[in-house]
Amino acid sequence: MVKFEEAAIRKQKNVFICRSCKSKIRAPSLKVAQKKVSCRSCDSKKLRPKRKK
Repeated sequence: MVKFEEAAIRKQKNVFICRSCKSKIRAPSLKVAQKKVSCRSCDSKKLRPKRKK
């Protein structure tokens, strides 16, 4: 149930979850696809997009 589409886009856009430690990272999707972004806490490069509710 989203009241404002702008708010939903802002909360979901460019948010990725680390597959190892489950921490959230906001980064451009192009850099994540090129494996240039790593997790801050565990240095893993395995990231997945945040699931939409």
